Amino acid sequence: MERKKANIPVTTVYRLSYYCRALLECGTSGFISSQDLAKLTGFSDALVRRDLSYFGRFGIPGRGYPVSELREKISRILGIDRKWKVALIGLGNLGSALLRYKAFEKQGFQIVAVFDSDPGKIGKSRSGVEIWDINQLEKEVRKRQIEMAIIAVPADAAQEVIGRVVGSGIKAILNFAPMKVKVPGSVSLVNIDFTVELERLSCVATR
Repeated sequence: MERKKANIPVTTVYRLSYYCRALLECGTSGFISSQDLAKLTGFSDALVRRDLSYFGRFGIPGRGYPVSELREKISRILGIDRKWKVALIGLGNLGSALLRYKAFEKQGFQIVAVFDSDPGKIGKSRSGVEIWDINQLEKEVRKRQIEMAIIAVPADAAQEVIGRVVGSGIKAILNFAPMKVKVPGSVSLVNIDFTVELERLSCVATR
């Protein structure tokens, strides 16, 4: 029996994404050992076995794990065994690049609406997605049953925009604005700051 998601460590969830991608390259049949999965992902064999133990015992000794079954289990834990409707807020350089990123839809994350405050963009479409006035956010989120939001607005607008996103009922937010924002405890927020990551690299590189 599989354990509840709440019992799975965040670090394990992070690695599950890499396991899932590796399994996609293995086709839909056959078996894969923890050693082979370790080679494909760069993690240790012991770490792979520990992570997969959260799914219970379903591997076959001497053969490994059924590829299709393992991929289905990981996809279910990650929540990518279904489609997610996503709103993109902000269509500057970064937002435009994110909208063109095809891997989102391949993994089940479909950007169904874009929101911006620039009158020159509102009412048009980009990559087949209509651009809406940010003031229509709450209405369109309810109408389209949007569940996630990607924030790609300037830092000085991030907190206000995220406040509106939370007010619209969205509970999962990926924030690219380079600042820390506050959300209620019921909302899942992931912050990605490219500058911070580059600084982390520069610190390691200068050792």
